Amino acid sequence: MPLTADQMAEVAEAAASRTPTARPVAAALEPMLFQPIPVLDHGFVRVIDYMGDDAAVVQSARVSYGRGTKAANEDRGLIRYLMRHRHSTPFEMCEIKYHIKLPIFIARQWIRHRTANVNEYSARYSVMDREFYIPAPDKLAAQSSMNRQGRGDTLQGEEAARVLQLLRDDATRCYDHYIDMLNEDEQGAPLDAERSGLARELARMNLTLNTYTQWYWKIDLHNLLHFLSLRADAHAQYEIRVYAQAMLETVKAWVPLSYEAFADYRMGAVTMSAQMMGIVKRMLAGEDVQQPTSGLSKREWRELMEAIGRA
Repeated sequence: MPLTADQMAEVAEAAASRTPTARPVAAALEPMLFQPIPVLDHGFVRVIDYMGDDAAVVQSARVSYGRGTKAANEDRGLIRYLMRHRHSTPFEMCEIKYHIKLPIFIARQWIRHRTANVNEYSARYSVMDREFYIPAPDKLAAQSSMNRQGRGDTLQGEEAARVLQLLRDDATRCYDHYIDMLNEDEQGAPLDAERSGLARELARMNLTLNTYTQWYWKIDLHNLLHFLSLRADAHAQYEIRVYAQAMLETVKAWVPLSYEAFADYRMGAVTMSAQMMGIVKRMLAGEDVQQPTSGLSKREWRELMEAIGRA
């Protein structure tokens, strides 16, 4: 279960608290506030707060006193123009804050995106939960022979069972040793009055990277869309991609016009070099262009063929 009973009670209390506001609200996002979207086996994404909407993007682009125009198609057209021509600053006028629970090894990959405000759960202050990410059997894969950052064929049978057991055993053993060194239970109560226990800031180093951590993560819309363009991509690691996909659903509810433009001009688009574009033009003119005479490397050629559906 992503949240404990006490945590769910806190969520319900936060959701029940309503105050009048003169600020614009995103009607489709409001029901999603505070509610955890389950990710992986113990993780979640939930929206805590947000500022701005599609009209704020339009207002910023026009530097106007009102909110957008009376014609929705005009706002849509402007947002699509801004996205298409990479005018990013109007999208920086919107911000969103998430509460995210994720495995430590994904958090270390995630934090490479240095364009957000982050505050992580402190294992110097609190005892970490006994929760570990254990992949589903169909997500266990061998190292790809073609891509040093990718996965190959899925492990099967006894080999897969052995890996899963190793992951469970190692995480459990390291956590048991962590608790023993702390001399505290998971609620922070002493286990043995005769021992003082190791400092939390030292004991935490024994935890495995599949232990779950949590953080608050606040970011503007422009940088969020950049993050999602990389992490929701099919080439991204599965474990971070599912978080990005959950976040995409919140963006769709929050700023639907910006989301539509993003889906068309970023997620569904292809970037070509000038050389690649020249090859496409030659092909359209009827020329039989092949890789050896194209001037592209084998990898570039393969990527071009995949992009134009000739792979």
